[in-house]
Amino acid sequence: EFGLTAPKGLSRLGDLLADIRADATIPDMAKDMFETLARDYAHISAEVAVLDEKLLALHRHNEVSRRLAAIPAVGPVGATLLAIKVTDAHGFKSGRDFAAWLGLTPKNHSTAGKNRLGVITRAGDEMLRSVLVAGATALIQHMRRGSKRVWPWLQALIARKAPKLAAVALANKLARIAWKLMVSGEQYRPLGATYPAPVLP
Repeated sequence: EFGLTAPKGLSRLGDLLADIRADATIPDMAKDMFETLARDYAHISAEVAVLDEKLLALHRHNEVSRRLAAIPAVGPVGATLLAIKVTDAHGFKSGRDFAAWLGLTPKNHSTAGKNRLGVITRAGDEMLRSVLVAGATALIQHMRRGSKRVWPWLQALIARKAPKLAAVALANKLARIAWKLMVSGEQYRPLGATYPAPVLP
């Protein structure tokens, strides 16, 4: 409304606030409103920083979480959530069962002897599922910018599938890898690993 523009991203918010304060054409009432929003944002950011520190401390003291964080696109947040919420990975017979519990497997429609895979079920823990899909999406965006340091098959998947389908397929694979590590107690093996192939919705 006041003709001010700023680059996307919260990291540029400080520059926008500085421009608002320096612009003499903006009414004082509007400036007061922006300052109130800026104080609220600063307060929330400080609280989030405290929570992040607690989360990282929990991650560092959990052996399972540290191992899971080595999986690409999982990170400390996803690893901590997996370690906390999955109390007994041995309760799942396979990585596919674990991915199905998270709602990352496609629905199976069988008619006349033909199997057709539909949309993902979205069953299970929504928070875990959303964190894995978000991590997969970020990793795919990273690879679209030119990185080829993860899995060779992922580059081919990105080339032939829509971004959302690729992200769900990658999240499914991440879930299977996480289950394998939780059950076996092994460390993540970035190269030459024999993990299940992704399941496309």
